[in-house]
Amino acid sequence: MPLTDYIGYLAASLTTLSFVPQAWHTFTTRDVRGISLGMYSAFTAGVALWLIYGLLIGAWPVVVANAITLALASAILVMKLKFRQNDPAISTVSATQK
Repeated sequence: MPLTDYIGYLAASLTTLSFVPQAWHTFTTRDVRGISLGMYSAFTAGVALWLIYGLLIGAWPVVVANAITLALASAILVMKLKFRQNDPAISTVSATQK
């Protein structure tokens, strides 16, 4: 395997693993107050496009990293949507709009 692939897999591992603590924290606490719905929606869509790009050019470090990151980012996004009724900031906005 070329050195460039090793560097790609190492970079992919580090950036992908950085999502595990956020996903775990969000799942265990159901606290989504610090997560931006707009940012995570855009990020998840971007990761999906990177995954498609990696598949199209056959760049396996890009494919593997983005497949795992997409799963983690999607899980966080789903939790944001599911648990946002527990978010006081959203509850306050909803209450003042009524």
